[in-house]
Amino acid sequence: MILSQIIEELVEERDLDRNALSNIVCEGMLAAYEKKYPELQLEAVYNKTADKIDVLVWKEVVGTVVDELSQISIRKARSVKADTEVGEKIRVPFDGVIGRIEILRAKQFISQRVRQLEAAQVYEEFKPKEGSIMSGVVHKCEMGGAVVKIQDAFAFLPKSLMIPAERCVAGYALRALVKEVLAEPRNENQIVLDRVSEAFLRQLFELEIPEVFDRIVEVKKIVRIAGYKSKVVVASNDKNIDPVGTCVGVGGARIKPILRELAGEKIDILVYTDDLERLVRDSLKPAEVERVEISGDIARVWVDEDQRSVAIGKGGKNIALASRLTGLDIELVKGLEESGESLADMFTAAESADEKTRDLGDFSTFEDFVDEEK
Repeated sequence: MILSQIIEELVEERDLDRNALSNIVCEGMLAAYEKKYPELQLEAVYNKTADKIDVLVWKEVVGTVVDELSQISIRKARSVKADTEVGEKIRVPFDGVIGRIEILRAKQFISQRVRQLEAAQVYEEFKPKEGSIMSGVVHKCEMGGAVVKIQDAFAFLPKSLMIPAERCVAGYALRALVKEVLAEPRNENQIVLDRVSEAFLRQLFELEIPEVFDRIVEVKKIVRIAGYKSKVVVASNDKNIDPVGTCVGVGGARIKPILRELAGEKIDILVYTDDLERLVRDSLKPAEVERVEISGDIARVWVDEDQRSVAIGKGGKNIALASRLTGLDIELVKGLEESGESLADMFTAAESADEKTRDLGDFSTFEDFVDEEK
């Protein structure tokens, strides 16, 4: 295969710059010749007419040639350049040969430089998209995660950043947050994706709900345990718009695409309030709260016995999310008893509470939608 065809194939298959590829091939050939002839001043240029790489050498013009590799006679020099004088240096075609080892070095050099060129182009294209959501298709599944094809590039979704409930299936379409774009590949991965962060969920809300995108409805805070539940606090900048209803949509039309993207993860949507006591009540939904007392960074919450496991949630996760959302250490108090249990106590009791836990996936006032999701 001629050189121009090789370059053209690389341009089409990997979307690389043609001139840059030509320069890389020249540099690779020069590296091979310099390995065998390190004492010579060599150059390599792409001859488009002949479709080959011309290797040239700078030689000193002398009266009597002692070293044919670095010197040229005045007679031969003047056949190249008529006004050449002894002592000058001229550039002439190099007729030295290289062996298998040098050719292998050229191949390695070219492969390395092509990878660097690809990495530079990926970085330039995707770095501005860092922190935004992109759509892709699962290319293959590996022990450590999933390789996802995004446009013409491949990204990596680590298992630790995958939603626990979802399975890796080749050919499956998904959306993910571009968490990080590396200047150079690390373990063959340059683009790192994320599906478990609050930032990913926030952007899903912006993509699926126009009012959130336009800031008519504002997402104030998100806390999330990926695969279990997220709690989203929203506020309306228009008194005529219900922020929760806007996010859920008629019959759940707006929230359902987000739930599907999250592999069935529950979402509690809460109305923003400056009233910390009310926020604590709402944050423990779907549990019904009797009373709340706040002292410093501790909130004591009274609940009936049948609501205790609901407030705690599976594995203590619901109360953990509520604590993160409010920034308070929440202590549950049984009915009218005075002894309280802190968040740490909840985790200790979580194993026995799990059997009684009813994960209702509450959507505030939208009870019909809750029933439908069940």
